[in-house]
Amino acid sequence: MAVVKKTPTMVSIPNHFCPGCGHGILNRLIAEVIEEKGYEKKTILTLGVGCSCNMNGSWNGDKIQTAHGRAAATATGVKVARPDLLSIAYQGDGDAYVIGLAETLNAAYRNEPITVFIINNNNFAMTGGQMSWTTMPGQVTTTSVHGRDPALTGMPIRVPEFAATFPDVAYVARGSVHSAKEINRLKGYVRNAIEAQLNGEGYSMVEVLCQCPTNWGMAPQEAMQFVKDKMSHYYPLGVYKDGAAGEDEQA
Repeated sequence: MAVVKKTPTMVSIPNHFCPGCGHGILNRLIAEVIEEKGYEKKTILTLGVGCSCNMNGSWNGDKIQTAHGRAAATATGVKVARPDLLSIAYQGDGDAYVIGLAETLNAAYRNEPITVFIINNNNFAMTGGQMSWTTMPGQVTTTSVHGRDPALTGMPIRVPEFAATFPDVAYVARGSVHSAKEINRLKGYVRNAIEAQLNGEGYSMVEVLCQCPTNWGMAPQEAMQFVKDKMSHYYPLGVYKDGAAGEDEQA
């Protein structure tokens, strides 16, 4: 017998993401966990600049549109002003790792009691698919038309691995939305990250590998296969730090 699960109120409005994009999946998982915790009216999302801006018209909950790269900094301010609320920063890789790398790392280093979700789709997606610091070697973008050349631009950045080395950080993980199996696993990471904040453990981060069919010039299935075959090998999935479980390495 098929089991039909009610759509969480926070994602009950149709979203504006491109067909095949994984943003909507992560939106749904976050909303499900918030609803399970009874925090629908006690959560504020701070949205980075990028495809996350689309959530201004579809996230049916309290949110703040921040300046480019400043979502974690704004989430920190929310938590200082209202420590009783669940403060979540939602960003893309260009926003969190390029424009806002200082804000991202400083929030983690200071162990700010916030939760940060970062979609890694290898490019600045909203502005036309320019190269990001996460773009894969050889990957074609509008600003690396012959493919990213690491000899000129360096190798892609791995931020969760770095953040996990900070002594006081509570939880760091990397998941993906390229398959049902990984989506189910990702929900556990989302839940753990939110619980780390609610339990007063400190800073939590979950990076999510995500297909971007529109800017990659691929069909959705091909894009999901790219995440599985290419991205997840360079960006290994798993838990990098779980302070509550006493784990300080990938599991």
